[in-house]
Amino acid sequence: MTMISATADTLAVPGARLHYEVRGAGPLVLLTGAPMDARSFEGLAGLLARDHTVLTTDPRGINRSPVEHPDRDSTPVQRAEDLACLLTHLDAGPAVVLGSSGGAVSALALVQSRPDLVHTVIAHEPPLEELLEDREQLAAATEDMIATYLAGDVAGAWRKFLAAADIDLPPGAIEQMFLSDRSPRTVADEHFQFAHMLRATARWVPDLDRLRSVPTRIVVGIGEDSAGQLCDRASRALAAGLGVTPTLFPGDHIGFVDRPAAFEVRLRAVLER
Repeated sequence: MTMISATADTLAVPGARLHYEVRGAGPLVLLTGAPMDARSFEGLAGLLARDHTVLTTDPRGINRSPVEHPDRDSTPVQRAEDLACLLTHLDAGPAVVLGSSGGAVSALALVQSRPDLVHTVIAHEPPLEELLEDREQLAAATEDMIATYLAGDVAGAWRKFLAAADIDLPPGAIEQMFLSDRSPRTVADEHFQFAHMLRATARWVPDLDRLRSVPTRIVVGIGEDSAGQLCDRASRALAAGLGVTPTLFPGDHIGFVDRPAAFEVRLRAVLER
């Protein structure tokens, strides 16, 4: 199958310049992550672009989206405002928005503030720790992993991150996944994630009353292989608070990366309902 090429551009927003990419033609779909950037969605975006306009972006402070003040936090509200600027700039909505991980938190914040820009949101595994009964322990674990990272123990910080997320990896996986590529860009993005993104994302509290009242259709997505993990628990708590049934997607927390074709089939089925 011929891959549909992306057109890349930048958009100036308050405090940052956003890198974004557009593929295809048709109804608008925005794919967004945090800290994941546009590259993580390339496979899925290419498949959807056969009959959709697909927008992807690097979140502020990550990769090709520089910020004016790199020592300041990136909050879900800020990232929601960024997404609103992008959608308004393209003027092709209202859109379907698929947000994953921290991007799901950004997408929910967008729906709270600008539901007119989004007709359907798929919040895939948002790490909404404040919705869980063990929120205090999780907050302490987040502070501990941040402190560990800032003290220079990168491997230790990732081990604590995965332990808090209830993700088990085989021996040597941490070294392969997080320590093999220590390019300046990778290190800068990693630092920004731990120092300026993680805390604000995990501590964000959705306004469930607001989300229940907006006209936007809200789908809570969970990876079929994520059972028992932190984001599985948080997603189920969100779904319960909204009064909706979670929708299972292929794979785990990054199923759209590892299994984009299967993920696309499920996503299309969800959108056709």
